[in-house]
Amino acid sequence: MLNEEIKNATEVLKNGGLILYPTDTIWGIGCDATNEIAIERIFKLKGRDSKKSMIVLLDNDNKLQSYVSDIPDLAYDLIEFAEQPLTIVYSKAKNLAKNVVHEDGTIGIRIVKHPFCEQLIQRFKKPVVSTSANLSGEPSPSNFSEIASEIISGVDYVVNLEQDSFEQKRPSTIMKLDPDGTFKFIRK
Repeated sequence: MLNEEIKNATEVLKNGGLILYPTDTIWGIGCDATNEIAIERIFKLKGRDSKKSMIVLLDNDNKLQSYVSDIPDLAYDLIEFAEQPLTIVYSKAKNLAKNVVHEDGTIGIRIVKHPFCEQLIQRFKKPVVSTSANLSGEPSPSNFSEIASEIISGVDYVVNLEQDSFEQKRPSTIMKLDPDGTFKFIRK
């Protein structure tokens, strides 16, 4: 089942499509983080201001250097020792679609610890966008049953895993980490 879902979702991503998928936090709408057209589709689906950036998922911190120009050493310790899912906002994003990067050049990246996400990103060989599966201005759904029908019908593929779970999940903690190692929490 897991392998079949990874295969299906990977094909959709390769073709520039949108997926609705479970993550280590809440359900996300995802696409290829290097595909500007796919990212634009997410902004339209959510009714979200395109000036707001989105989070990108990677399966391994070794891949950070491919997407961030200047990674403070502290980032690796934070990733290794974080007890809860942690998104770190880095300066100087690179090799990502322009419309996924904030206008100030920053990008939020989370190293996932979730079997489906890890294997999906490994097979896809690129970072995947993850933005909450809600319409802009609405609360983030804490499980699949709370996702609006407009979101479900607006994606190209809904991953058939964890849909019957009613576990109340929360979005990740977000921390901005500057190249000099100073940091501040954006969302706890």
